[in-house]
Amino acid sequence: MNNQTSNSKSLIVIGGGAAGFFTAVNAARMNPSLNVNILEKSREVLSKVRVSGGGRCNVTHHCFDPDLLSKAYPRGEKVLRWSFEQFQASDTVEWFKLRGIELKTEDDGRMFPVTDNSETIINCLMAEAKKYNVQIRTKTKVNSIELLDNGGFKLTIHKSNSLNCDHLVVATGGYNRESAYSWLRELGHSINTPVPSLFTFNFREKMFTDLAGISVEHAKVSIKETRYSEVGPVLITHWGLSGPAVLKLSAWAARELYEKEYRYDVQINWLHPQTNEDVRNTLKQLREDQPRKQIKNQTEFPFSSRLWQRFLQLADITPEKRWSDVSNKEIHELTKQLVHPTYAIQGKTTYKEEFVTCGGIPLSEVDPDTLESKQVPGIHFVGEVLDIDGITGGFNFQAAWTNGWLAAQAVSSE
Repeated sequence: MNNQTSNSKSLIVIGGGAAGFFTAVNAARMNPSLNVNILEKSREVLSKVRVSGGGRCNVTHHCFDPDLLSKAYPRGEKVLRWSFEQFQASDTVEWFKLRGIELKTEDDGRMFPVTDNSETIINCLMAEAKKYNVQIRTKTKVNSIELLDNGGFKLTIHKSNSLNCDHLVVATGGYNRESAYSWLRELGHSINTPVPSLFTFNFREKMFTDLAGISVEHAKVSIKETRYSEVGPVLITHWGLSGPAVLKLSAWAARELYEKEYRYDVQINWLHPQTNEDVRNTLKQLREDQPRKQIKNQTEFPFSSRLWQRFLQLADITPEKRWSDVSNKEIHELTKQLVHPTYAIQGKTTYKEEFVTCGGIPLSEVDPDTLESKQVPGIHFVGEVLDIDGITGGFNFQAAWTNGWLAAQAVSSE
């Protein structure tokens, strides 16, 4: 721990992820007399930052309108709408720019460091910690929090001496089981059951397994018997479906799919926004214009040859057949496979390193301006330990930066 003067106050941040680290370095910068310490239970800090975006770190999203930005959060929109007025995506860009880190925007709005290397972001944050004398302790697990008579806190540490502090920020991330929140329940907080938020859809029948890696850029995926649908790129995996459209859908429907035990049907329009009639007319036109051409050699639709032939197979059409020999019944069946096929889903796959949960501390139990606990004054909650989660695309990190900024401002001014 830092050496403290008699007049200095101390802050302990439990959790060395994006939200916790951002809280710590900003609080230390805003109040140089504050002794700041990060306690991380694992071997290293910022592990999610390291693996995010395939090792490139999807820092934020190029949406600089607080209202529109807040709509990317299935849980937390109302609170974040106000929070983004204080610190939003453009502020994140500026924060890193002031520290020599330039971000770039990709076509889908995701923002990465121009180096395409997450170590750039990690090194920047570590340099801030060093500059403002933020102490970092890894392999340090907090078992419980005790309120002291003087208003501070006593932290019981696993297999180590207890620690005291004046201010406390909990940034432990999302847990994948409710029992892991028991030490926070003891403080008087309730917990919204944690469930996975970003995951892929696993097929019950493996009709596309051998086509893993093939993507379709503009499909519409709908979960049958629900109001949920998303449009965007869809990636075929060994197990089923992934890509931005599927991951966004999994976030919005996280609780309902959990309640369905991940058994449900999805419908996909592989040619969105084309309709049933549009596609049927195109197929009939091909039959009329290219009667001698083999159907497997089409160039009208944006599919790879292998995926197109799989659609033919599912429609029970021989790929070598010429267009002139395709019947109206076969055109009807092929149209169905392209525009509104139904696939049975059974199970999910989550990315363990980038695991995102919906659930945690209810937002009704924290002050939206400071993220301070309403139950226990002096404790602030930031990041995924709160019941906040965003869709894929840099939104979860943006919530972390924003939470951290607000908590740092509150703690540093107390």
